[in-house]
Amino acid sequence: MSRRVISKIVSGGQTGVDRAALDVAIYLEIPHGGWCPRGRRAEDGRIPDGYELRETDQRDYSVRTEKNVIESDGTLILFRDQMTGGTDLTFRLAEKHRRPTLCFDLSDNSSKKTEMVRAFSDWIATNNISVLNVAGPRESTCSGIGSQAEAFLVTVLSIDDIDFSYSGP
Repeated sequence: MSRRVISKIVSGGQTGVDRAALDVAIYLEIPHGGWCPRGRRAEDGRIPDGYELRETDQRDYSVRTEKNVIESDGTLILFRDQMTGGTDLTFRLAEKHRRPTLCFDLSDNSSKKTEMVRAFSDWIATNNISVLNVAGPRESTCSGIGSQAEAFLVTVLSIDDIDFSYSGP
C-alpha cells in the first residue's frame, strides 16, 4: 500500500483557523495556497505577502470561501461549541458543492485526541483528500482558536503511523 499524504493546504487567510492552517503548512513544509479577498483583506489588515494566496476580484469574503471549497478535495472545519458566520457558510457551501467535509468541535478535544486523529486519517483516506481546505472562526470571534487549531493540525498532520492509503469500499 502506498502512503497517502496531503499535497497542499488551502485557506482564506483570515486570522484564527485560516492563518493557523497556513502557518502549519509552512512549518511542516506542505505546499499551501488558496483564495483571499481582493486587497488581501482580513480583519487585522492586509494578509502578509508571505502567504501564497491568490486574490479574488471582489472584497467579499464569501467569494473566496466558495472558491476554496470548490478547488479543494475536501474541507476540514475546526470550531468551538457551534458553527456561526463564515464557518457555517463554509459548511453550507461544501454541502452545496457536494464536497467532503469533516467538522471538529475543539471545545474539549483533550479527551478525544486519539479519536479525532483516527477520524481525520480515515476521512482523508476514504475521500482521497490531497488538497485540503481548512476553515473556521476568526480570532476576534473565538479568542485563542488560532493557537488551538495550530496544535490540532500539527498533531493530525504529523502522525507517522497513519496509513493514508485508500483501499476502496
